[in-house]
Amino acid sequence: MTKGRLILIALSAVGVAAVLIVYGLPTIRAVSTAKTFADCKDCPEMVPIPAGEFTMGSPGSESFRGLEQQHRVTVPSFALGKYEVTFAQWDACVADGGCDGPAPDDQGWGKGTRPVVDVTWDEAKAYADWLSKKTGKHYRLPSEAEWEYAARAGTTTAYSFGATITTEQANFNGGSAGVNRQQTLPVGSFPPNAFGLHDMHGNVWEWLEDCWHDGYADDAPANGAPYVTAECGEHVMRGGSWVDDPPELRAAARAGSSRDVQSWSGGFRVARSAE
Repeated sequence: MTKGRLILIALSAVGVAAVLIVYGLPTIRAVSTAKTFADCKDCPEMVPIPAGEFTMGSPGSESFRGLEQQHRVTVPSFALGKYEVTFAQWDACVADGGCDGPAPDDQGWGKGTRPVVDVTWDEAKAYADWLSKKTGKHYRLPSEAEWEYAARAGTTTAYSFGATITTEQANFNGGSAGVNRQQTLPVGSFPPNAFGLHDMHGNVWEWLEDCWHDGYADDAPANGAPYVTAECGEHVMRGGSWVDDPPELRAAARAGSSRDVQSWSGGFRVARSAE
């Protein structure tokens, strides 16, 4: 398996506030009041996402855009992880026999509530399959359309927070304009978007179900389903990470990676089909 930094094949790249004292985190942590659920003790906290229609991709006026041609997509209701899957949740899968293979490397940053990294696409799929068997519900990786719809949460700007993003809103390489924390942070360290989802921008790239296509394929589904082909060695990743610059964090930014890549900047969150 390939190790190291994520290999990008292409880049079309009122709650209670608690004060945090961990170095590098924002001073105030916003807590979402969105309704959530969990299907078991060790299961991820899930947020119901309402059905809707949106414009996927970016306008020609958006800076740093890649092959992100705009098109309308209708997305049925589903549920999405409030946070990226954590090391603690991954370890529960391992302990129950649902996840195996080499132990993901946390790079000495710590495990617990930090997002699990160093997992392949197939390992992320195995985790979702374990949840399905454990709960009797259909857990899976999100489709690319579902992910962008959820990341935008009704917005049309480059980021769900507006036209720009700061290191008080997400974990990324702020360079000279902000903080460069140079590692992942515990999930939920930053404010949620309007749907109540945390870290849709930054922290770690997130594996998706879709096969990679350089730009949207002519036959890309318009119903929210993933784009899947018979020969699919590369898969879409979204969201950007702690190591990336702001353009890679845009809601429309796309990356593709080989399914067997393991990266210190790559993780995932799960979706659950509506009943």
